Amino acid sequence: MIYPWQLDDWTRLQGLRAHWPHALLFHGQAGIGKLHFAQHLAQGLLCEDPTGNGERCGSCVACNWFAQGNHPDYRALLPELLAGELALASAASSDEKVETDDGKKTRAPSKEIKIEQVRALLDFCGVGAHRGGARVVLVYPAEALNAAAANALLKTLEEPPAGVVFLLVSARMDRLLPTIISRCRLWPMPTPSAERARAWLAQQGVAEPGTLLAETGGAPLAAQALAADPNRPLRDFTLKQLAAGAQCDAFACAEALQKLPVPVVLGWLQRWLYDVLAQRTADRPRYFPAAARELTQCARQIDANAFARYLKTVTRERAVENHPLNARLVFEALFLGYRALFV
Repeated sequence: MIYPWQLDDWTRLQGLRAHWPHALLFHGQAGIGKLHFAQHLAQGLLCEDPTGNGERCGSCVACNWFAQGNHPDYRALLPELLAGELALASAASSDEKVETDDGKKTRAPSKEIKIEQVRALLDFCGVGAHRGGARVVLVYPAEALNAAAANALLKTLEEPPAGVVFLLVSARMDRLLPTIISRCRLWPMPTPSAERARAWLAQQGVAEPGTLLAETGGAPLAAQALAADPNRPLRDFTLKQLAAGAQCDAFACAEALQKLPVPVVLGWLQRWLYDVLAQRTADRPRYFPAAARELTQCARQIDANAFARYLKTVTRERAVENHPLNARLVFEALFLGYRALFV
């Protein structure tokens, strides 16, 4: 399925069918439906009786296999954390080990795409198509490729096997090897207009779509997920602590948030910091317009130089956010640093 704001992209994409590229890289903001678009395209490429505009028929053998998740000419490279779900899932903890029901420790699912997964593609790419058509490889998210896996995939992209189409999906092109990017046909996926996104969310029964869209940067799927996020009470608690400025209780924040994935909390913090800067310079917050008064108070009290240094600290944490660090210690340091901006 594709979303209403993707119809133009789908129509334009059909112009490539005469000379289909061996690798397409769909990139754009997270939460706008790039994965669903790539899946829809994969099914259309594998369909044995597609419609005139490239849509899958939904009733042929290939479409039925694809719907059941066992098409022999389709492979999806995903981190273990996402395998079998094809959707983002929140980790229960950022620790390397997780505890099972019987109390034993076991390795947490990997957040990376590993070289073993890429090597397994060699057999897939070396064998002809089971149905005599195309073979499709989906890589999601492409930025999850670790260094070894990225280099292994690069070799395949440099000498693409005949009849294989690679569909890469990424929300962070800055984390991809430039050599991988150069060997793909880039396809930017735009964020829908605010009006279209609000209308779609309203159709899905989401309350306060405007507020949720603002917090997610205009990404409708991210806004829909946020509406049902069980962590919203913790997010509200975090925003209240950040709004408190010098009275922010760093240790209470670390205690309350330690079970959440580090990237989630860093996302909340970065959006708040962006709005503090936006409120100070333009009097126009982007993510939390309802907190304009608190943002104004914070913006008036911080030192500009200290704020710039703290932004660099948060950016460095972003670079290692998926490493198995002790989340509580990370959060303590971050919130202590935030509180120090007001001293």
